[in-house]
Amino acid sequence: MVIACCAVGCTNRQGCKQNLSFYRIPLDKDRRRRWIATINRKNWQPSKYSRICSEHFVQGKKINTYIPEFEEDTENAVAVCDNISNEIMCQTSLSGEDIEILQQECQLLRSETFELKEKLDLDFFQQKSLENLDKLKTLTGLHSYDVFMAIFDLVKPFLKDTPHLTGFQQLLITIMRLKENLTASFLSYLFGVHTSTVSRVFTYVINVLNEILVPACVLWPKREHVQTSMPMCFRKSFKHCMSVIDCFEIFIDKPKDLKARAQTYSQYKSHNTMKYLISITPQGVISFISKGWGGRSTDAHITANSGFLDHLQPGDVVLADRGFTIQNQVGLYCAKVEIPAFTRGKKQLGAAELEDTRRLAAVRIHVERVIGQARSKYKMLKGPVPISLLSTDDTDYTTLDKIVRVACALTNLSPLFSDAVEAAPSRSL
Repeated sequence: MVIACCAVGCTNRQGCKQNLSFYRIPLDKDRRRRWIATINRKNWQPSKYSRICSEHFVQGKKINTYIPEFEEDTENAVAVCDNISNEIMCQTSLSGEDIEILQQECQLLRSETFELKEKLDLDFFQQKSLENLDKLKTLTGLHSYDVFMAIFDLVKPFLKDTPHLTGFQQLLITIMRLKENLTASFLSYLFGVHTSTVSRVFTYVINVLNEILVPACVLWPKREHVQTSMPMCFRKSFKHCMSVIDCFEIFIDKPKDLKARAQTYSQYKSHNTMKYLISITPQGVISFISKGWGGRSTDAHITANSGFLDHLQPGDVVLADRGFTIQNQVGLYCAKVEIPAFTRGKKQLGAAELEDTRRLAAVRIHVERVIGQARSKYKMLKGPVPISLLSTDDTDYTTLDKIVRVACALTNLSPLFSDAVEAAPSRSL
């Protein structure tokens, strides 16, 4: 049987070189364990034929400790250095000068190991590093480390650590991809895992956030709560306002199916899109987000069929743009919709219509600002997104629907938009 070296990457075999010796793995349990740990081969146990060649030993001689060219496990590296230092003292074949040189080398290795370990503890993607507020904002779009940790504590029971990624890193990967629309390939290089692992983690964590975080952060408020903290710019003219609505569109890749291509083509955007209805309270908090509709769907059709109207109560006022011709549908709930006056068929608006339209435009702009805030923070909402994200599951939500819902929930966890609502100047027509 040909004797070969079992060290990682070593191709030495018996007889291939002169003055090359091969050593058995020690039988002593402690030494055997240290040798196996230092060889560092995944899921490997030595057999009675396993050998290490002399090229992996100090000066080509066996000193009871195998020294690898590279060491990934810092704790094992420290143990190896300590072993070398202790066992060299027992060797009679080395001179005192040789021992002193080796001890100096071991001390340098030990110092380097501890320095690397400190750097790993401060790794860019470790939990402690996100206490830096600038890093946190850049990677997640959130304004507070406590908020991020609150999200993590909420979903932690559903995230299992793996040999390659902790639950914390899985959540971070997901929010980073939402934040900067990063590809799975790019994230795989950053975190040192396979691309398919990133894709699986992202899909799973998005599902968890959609089930756990969204219901807690995107919900229809009680009327008395809205009335109590109504911003002054609404209180003057729209004191019964419960919702300001608008639609926004996300670019998607062109579908191969002709019917799907026609259903998703938006004349307004001149592109294939998915359209979402969003509602905010007067305070600037997102209170409703619909499922995705093809870009061909009208604003009025989406509003009437998305489930939004089911939240209205008698006396509620909804503010909308001209495209939301839903007065009849809203009227069935004894509520009212306010839209700007139409100029079609008129030379100009009357003084009263002009003033009403001006007041409405001044407050309705805030829904556009919230949409802009969500899309600027979480660039995945800008698209284009692949068609693969439009498949549904048992929840009847597409992956893109879940992404939009989670992004809206994270936007609601940003500083309250009501301060901007109070301070925003009126927009002239």
